[in-house]
Amino acid sequence: AIIGMFFQDGLTGSAWGDWALYADSPLRFFGGGETTSYKVFDPATELGVQEPVGFWDPLGFAADGDALAFKRRRCVELKHGRISML
Repeated sequence: AIIGMFFQDGLTGSAWGDWALYADSPLRFFGGGETTSYKVFDPATELGVQEPVGFWDPLGFAADGDALAFKRRRCVELKHGRISML
């Protein structure tokens, strides 16, 4: 992070000067091109999915693909499980 501060302003994220000056920098990111692609959330790849059952969601709560809702439900499930063990 400190090295990145030499190449860009840490507050605004803008580079010092013209981007053409940084075209040959080995620290420049060259992947992705002009299009931005985001990884689609797949609950079957989350931590805790194990064989032989795999990802188990019989009521289809994770079918919407909402990562934030999935993580919230997972936290609530852990909390309720811990309370029930008291």
